[in-house]
Amino acid sequence: MHRVEEILSGKSNSLRSILARAGLWCLSQPYAAVVWGRNKAYDHGWKKTSKATIPVVSVGNLTAGGTGKSPTVAMLARWFRDREMRVAILSRGYAAGSDGRNDEAKELEVLLPDVPHLQNPDRIASATIATEELGMQVLLLDDGFQHRKIHRDLEIVLLDAREPFGFGHLLPRGMLREPLSSLRRASVVMATRADQVDAQTLAEIRTRVQRYNPKAAWLEAEHHPVRLRNSLGETMPVEWLRDKNVYVVSGLGNPSGFLQTLRTCGAIVAGSMAFPDHHDYSSQNMRDIEQQARDNVIPIDAILCTGKDLAKIDIPRLGTFGVWSLDVELRIRTGAEVLDEHLARILSMCL
Repeated sequence: MHRVEEILSGKSNSLRSILARAGLWCLSQPYAAVVWGRNKAYDHGWKKTSKATIPVVSVGNLTAGGTGKSPTVAMLARWFRDREMRVAILSRGYAAGSDGRNDEAKELEVLLPDVPHLQNPDRIASATIATEELGMQVLLLDDGFQHRKIHRDLEIVLLDAREPFGFGHLLPRGMLREPLSSLRRASVVMATRADQVDAQTLAEIRTRVQRYNPKAAWLEAEHHPVRLRNSLGETMPVEWLRDKNVYVVSGLGNPSGFLQTLRTCGAIVAGSMAFPDHHDYSSQNMRDIEQQARDNVIPIDAILCTGKDLAKIDIPRLGTFGVWSLDVELRIRTGAEVLDEHLARILSMCL
């Protein structure tokens, strides 16, 4: 992953990196044409959107990789549940297993046992089930920014403050799923992991966002560690991590944010193994992880992963090592009152 970032960011200026960037740029042009055409079709009404009979709140992003959608969706679901509203989550179900659920669905089931989660590429069909069969009052569209078939009443776009604009290029030359001009569709723009950059960087991100959408509400948030949890549901306080040597396993689009969060908890990242996003861990993967942890130069105290990784690993121990996820909650640092106003407007539509 580090090597890929060096190439995409332009930090590496070797001949091989320059040629790689040129080749990736060429490959990005057909993708750019498809994205441009699709957005134009919706913008001009050539492609129609369907409107649900209840309010829809969308949470999405501009870039590939993790920006904190799951913790944000969990936070919003709790906001509505605290006000005794029946809320359901709709997602595409990318990389779902044989049981029809993916790792994010399994993680959210643990965090939100009283909130239905419907996974289906046809989210219009899911919305119909949620309203007509389950009697929901609010729908949360997980990873919904690019899913324009369904009308949304609130559009929240997340930007990872550490690399908010995907190296300035569309996939695969950069990490952007859409051009920055698409920010004009956002009602709210939230910079996640805002605690991992300085104030000047946040100000620069906000200024650039406002060039495309000066009316969007601006929020800053952080991923706040709340507990360690294993597959049996047992928990330990985050403080246990201080000065512990941990071996980190992750199947994330961008694992660097998770590693940084562990370090802020006082953990010593003594080794790590990264897999592709939504990775389905095999028995051989488990053996390799245990072997690497056992052979690590620094003795390992525990194996750490994210909540969605734990949903797939689903065992409390690997050999002599305990396997724990670090559960995080999204906490708003700036703009909480503005978000409450937007959510209150959605709430009034339900009454």
